[in-house]
Amino acid sequence: MVELSYFEIDGAIGGNQDWFSNVVMHIGGCAAAAACDSCIYFAKHFGNTGWYPFDVEHLTQEDYVRFSQMMKPYIKPRVGGVKNPEWFVEGFYRYLKDHFYPGRPVLRMEVVRGEASQDQAWEALKSRIDQGLPVPFLLLRHHNREVFEDYIWHWFMVIGYEESKEDLLVQTATYGEKKTFSFAELWNTGFEERGGMVLYDLDFENPDF
Repeated sequence: MVELSYFEIDGAIGGNQDWFSNVVMHIGGCAAAAACDSCIYFAKHFGNTGWYPFDVEHLTQEDYVRFSQMMKPYIKPRVGGVKNPEWFVEGFYRYLKDHFYPGRPVLRMEVVRGEASQDQAWEALKSRIDQGLPVPFLLLRHHNREVFEDYIWHWFMVIGYEESKEDLLVQTATYGEKKTFSFAELWNTGFEERGGMVLYDLDFENPDF
């Protein structure tokens, strides 16, 4: 398994939406949580140039919840959820613009829609993990509700992959846990309405000033 060195908070893998005491965020704050996780990961691995407003060397649930409330106005829960990857990108860009930090690498984002072919999506995902970048993933409906029960209509992070003759596997992080799924099954949902992925690129040569 090619796996990113993902952060932990009080023993949890990444953040956990269940920590949110705000009712709206507890139910529908998964997109904001994905953005918060991304910022913390960038701060841990590429220097905390304004990515995370608290102590990145001493992560706590309390600070994570406070951070999620800062992200909420930009990637806010809504009726039907943040069901369009472009909404995530637009909100995350606005957050970074409003929380400018000189010298921070420029984050660029590209959407791979759920309608893309499995091969195209797999190669795109692998390329980002190989560059040391996590991948926010949106799953809407899925025909296999038993396997993906906690992932339906949900944003989560992909933090690893494994390629073999038998299958293509991805490792995910959400609700403070890691899980492994078949990528073919994850991508081919059986429904016309699909989510997708957000691909990150960090530009270190032309940082913000």
